[in-house]
Amino acid sequence: MLQLNVKNETSRLRAVVLGSALNNGKTPTIEEAYDPKSLEHILAGTYPVEADMVKEMEAFNQVFQKYDVKVFRPQMIENYNQIFTRDIGFVIDDIFIKANILPDRERELDAIQYIIDQIDPAKVVRPPEEVHIEGGDVMLWNDYIFIGTYKGSDYKDYITARTNMQGVNYIKGLFPNKIVKEFDLVKSKLEARDNALHLDCCFQPVGKTKGIIYKSGFREEADYVFLVKLFGKENLFHITRDEMYHMNSNVFSIDENVVVSEKNFTRLNNWLRENGFVVEEIPYAEIAKQEGLLRCSTLPLIRD
Repeated sequence: MLQLNVKNETSRLRAVVLGSALNNGKTPTIEEAYDPKSLEHILAGTYPVEADMVKEMEAFNQVFQKYDVKVFRPQMIENYNQIFTRDIGFVIDDIFIKANILPDRERELDAIQYIIDQIDPAKVVRPPEEVHIEGGDVMLWNDYIFIGTYKGSDYKDYITARTNMQGVNYIKGLFPNKIVKEFDLVKSKLEARDNALHLDCCFQPVGKTKGIIYKSGFREEADYVFLVKLFGKENLFHITRDEMYHMNSNVFSIDENVVVSEKNFTRLNNWLRENGFVVEEIPYAEIAKQEGLLRCSTLPLIRD
């Protein structure tokens, strides 16, 4: 049996589900694009090719091997994108929560069923249908659960709005002893530089006291101010609109002092090193073209 345990984003990682880029399928059509960044690359003819993405994911896998992390991979679905495991489920404490994802992604959950079968069934939950919540919007910070959402009345018009207020309330009900704080995120169907697809596109804690943040990703300044007060301004690395677009906040922590980051994130990586972090740099720029990066392609199961 897998004894799940995830209480924050940065404790020592022991087991993770890493997505897969094998048999990724052909470049999507314009109609099939789920987010403005993929759309941009489809139109420009620069959408990533499978061989490059497989190489990037293998580099990530090698870092996990180096740190002796148990890595699970989804079973392969022919001609299908299975990179972003963060969307399909997530762990809070010792509970595995299946996400109600976009309906045509349901198969991705089936592909990790062999892992879910190793978890005590009493610890696996599936929210009711009206509850929308994806792992990229759920950020654990010990006593806190931060959740990205979109409160606009036009929620249903946005395929980029992935977590609704029913999702926030569902998590509140499931974890009455935690402080659940939601953040209203800026969404755009057309301009990737103004679209915070998930909370981890504009905020993520690193280490014990620090974080990466993009101020303009929040629709309400009060939400941004809340995080500044909680972490302290001097502990937050503020990224630019362009750095947000390249997903600088979507790094991944293997330990409190070890961060896996994209090798082109020069300004961020220097700041991390100056603050005592070991930065494991890998190439991930091709996968980033699909508006997802390192955190998006992982589903942590066990942290110390």
